[in-house]
Amino acid sequence: MAGDLLDNRGRGDVRWSWPPIHPEGRKFGVIAVGVSLVFLLGLDWEIVGWPLLLLSLGVFAFFRDPERVVPQDERMIVAPADGLVSLIAEVEPPAEMIVDDGSEHAGLTAGKVTRISIFMSVFDVHINRAPIAGTVRRVVYIPGSFVDAGLDKASEENERQHILIERTDGLKIGFTQIAGLVARRIVPFVKPGDTVGVGQRVGLIRFGSRVDVYLPAGTDSKVLLGQKVIAGETVLAEIGTQKLIEGVAQ
Repeated sequence: MAGDLLDNRGRGDVRWSWPPIHPEGRKFGVIAVGVSLVFLLGLDWEIVGWPLLLLSLGVFAFFRDPERVVPQDERMIVAPADGLVSLIAEVEPPAEMIVDDGSEHAGLTAGKVTRISIFMSVFDVHINRAPIAGTVRRVVYIPGSFVDAGLDKASEENERQHILIERTDGLKIGFTQIAGLVARRIVPFVKPGDTVGVGQRVGLIRFGSRVDVYLPAGTDSKVLLGQKVIAGETVLAEIGTQKLIEGVAQ
């Protein structure tokens, strides 16, 4: 169904299929299978080999890369990551997205905006996607520590990578891939100057992490704390819309 047009009037053809494994993760799965076979067949240590074989299946599952149906509406900002909305706060964007980087393209404007933080557990899909269509203006990697990605301070202390995308009308969205307790590698698929479509794959973070999205000024979240979101599908916000939305956990 990749590339097929699907809509809310029932048009289109959908069939379930096994999600493919992203090439970035295949080598880890093959290594895990190889180690488990050494214990099972070479050393005859079944007590170790079988758990390792199950773990190798988990590694393949971690790097699954399912197709997503991406809303095609320029007013919408979609989630760049699967996971739990763990924080929503009014903050200043990171300095790396604001300061003059020596290019011809300005960064984000200083001033508080809404930041939505999406926490990805090891059970979530870890392929990250573009929240809007446009041109990648910045990809800034910053080394750091590996505190719990669920903590607010992870935005400033952890290993992270900022990505800034600008639309043709000048609207900019910045988002940050943040490594967590287990994650140790942020892998970009894009570089400055690349043109991306909304929902296009732009990178991944290995083994548990978080993504922060900085909404434009005058735009509020359409998702709630504690809500599960899906990368490339869930609408995080509608540009220029400010409205209090409440929910009840039940």
